[in-house]
Amino acid sequence: MPPVPGAVSDVRRRAGAVLAAWKVSPEIVEDALLVVSELLTNAIVHALPPAVLRLSWMRDAGLGTLHIEVTDAGPSCAAREQRAGIDPDEHGRGEEIVHALATRYGMRTCRRGVTRWAELVAV
Repeated sequence: MPPVPGAVSDVRRRAGAVLAAWKVSPEIVEDALLVVSELLTNAIVHALPPAVLRLSWMRDAGLGTLHIEVTDAGPSCAAREQRAGIDPDEHGRGEEIVHALATRYGMRTCRRGVTRWAELVAV
């Protein structure tokens, strides 16, 4: 995903279409799209491009699990400098939102970048 205006909303719409095609439980679609938005925005604002979104939907024993992950190329120096001047009352709640909505969440790092992920479970 390129870091351009409107990219997050475009990817969110496309993710919504994928979730509808997969017949993902409606009870988690709205939360899932919010998690997608927050993870992508975090990658655009705080990391180097590209940002890559991956979704997977699994059903097992009556439960549906949606796995969402966004991989970026790692933190940018400009983002670190920019964060120093950010008002915490206006920004910085994305991680809290993801943690509140997700059943499980985490982060992996490797030489190529950082992957932040979240899972939402529906009955």
